[in-house]
Amino acid sequence: MSAETVRIIGNVSFRLTLDPGVWIFDDRRVHMENVFTDRAEAQVISEAEKMARAWNRQRTGKKPQSNQNIVHIDRKDLTEHSLGIPLEPFLQNASPSEDAKSLIVRQEDGHEERISLTEAMSAILAFSEKGKPLKETGPVHFYYGDGSNHHNPIQNVTELIVE
Repeated sequence: MSAETVRIIGNVSFRLTLDPGVWIFDDRRVHMENVFTDRAEAQVISEAEKMARAWNRQRTGKKPQSNQNIVHIDRKDLTEHSLGIPLEPFLQNASPSEDAKSLIVRQEDGHEERISLTEAMSAILAFSEKGKPLKETGPVHFYYGDGSNHHNPIQNVTELIVE
């Protein structure tokens, strides 16, 4: 069984540890079923959009008490859909150095795949398949942004190393 987190390390200002278990609550998540069929129109899950609107309403109005922060997620997403999240915001938060040119995707067994940092910015990290976490082949699957490995993603990813 694989680790539960993925690290972004290397030629970055900030090392990050990513926990795919919390991405179910992230409004940037996408349905893997749609992401490569029509990338330009990949749908952000509507329930997350509702949560964001509710958050904004609460933020501009009366402040909620801390014990009333209730998050609603569409049960269908939790039990039926395969979900992923774009890698770009995480790489940007790690702040790669100006001279960084590539990303190494390291798997649990030590195998490494090197791609350009530009290509990595369009990649997708899948974190669930048909409503279940990727426990045996995860914690994430790495998909190139162009979908070229759509049927054969890089599995058991444990580290993303910026060079």
